[in-house]
Amino acid sequence: MNQGEFDRAYTPPVHLPLPTCHLAHSPTQFVHLAHLSPQFIDNLANYHRLRFILLMGNKIQTLAGEVHVLTRDESFAELANLINQLASKGRASVGLSGGSTPKAFYAWAVKTNALSAQAIANIDWHVSDERCVPLDSDDSNFGHAQRGLLNPLKVSTKNYHPWPVDKSPAEAAKTYNQTWKDQSPQKTFDLCVLGLGDDSHIASLWPQCPLIGTKSERFTATEWPGRGWRLTITEAGLAECGKIVVLVNGKAKAPALASVCAGAFDPKQHPGQTLRSLSNRVVWLADSESSSRL
Repeated sequence: MNQGEFDRAYTPPVHLPLPTCHLAHSPTQFVHLAHLSPQFIDNLANYHRLRFILLMGNKIQTLAGEVHVLTRDESFAELANLINQLASKGRASVGLSGGSTPKAFYAWAVKTNALSAQAIANIDWHVSDERCVPLDSDDSNFGHAQRGLLNPLKVSTKNYHPWPVDKSPAEAAKTYNQTWKDQSPQKTFDLCVLGLGDDSHIASLWPQCPLIGTKSERFTATEWPGRGWRLTITEAGLAECGKIVVLVNGKAKAPALASVCAGAFDPKQHPGQTLRSLSNRVVWLADSESSSRL
């Protein structure tokens, strides 16, 4: 869509006429914002915001990285392209995420054959955080990746790298960390895929999580009040990832995305803000609703 097409497609409703302002001709003629309805102001602001995004190529620079404003399928296509690019260079590791959006990505990728033969052969698949449940549980993040993406694509099981959930949380984290130290001492995932919760959490770093702002291993176990034990990548682990992509969709996520990308810095309350220190390698793939407050 070019600028002209956008202006024709996204025009403020006719019952909210644009004000006329003749400041260039007479300094005594101007529009008082107080005389305009809140609905009109919101509509006009959103129109110009979307127009600005179009002119900038659907990208917004923020404190927490670059936000790409895309449809859901466009976001999925960009993520698939990043995975394929990695795989074209040889073996690489991808840390997937849990949640409804990754599940939708799995189904889309299988349906569209979006992942290349190189990606199927060369990518080692992980998840950035996991619940302490068996892989065949409906609550297992890796289990969903396995059933929704890896099995349908006939990925070799040697490329499966789930957390050792048969162990206690502490032992699982210790074992997983040691595996990474042995196999990749200097880097975590080449590509880490995250989601963003309505409460601004990423991975299993939740609001007021004691791990935030403290030194730790790359992966650890944490007990999320009311949600049980989780195994998760930490700030240290995120800092050693090659690239981080965060998928965000829906109006409900708009306050969280705005707080993370543009709000007052308080990572204990908004864990996603921990990505600000890594902003040069963070890309947010967000739809227009979730990015509406940026």
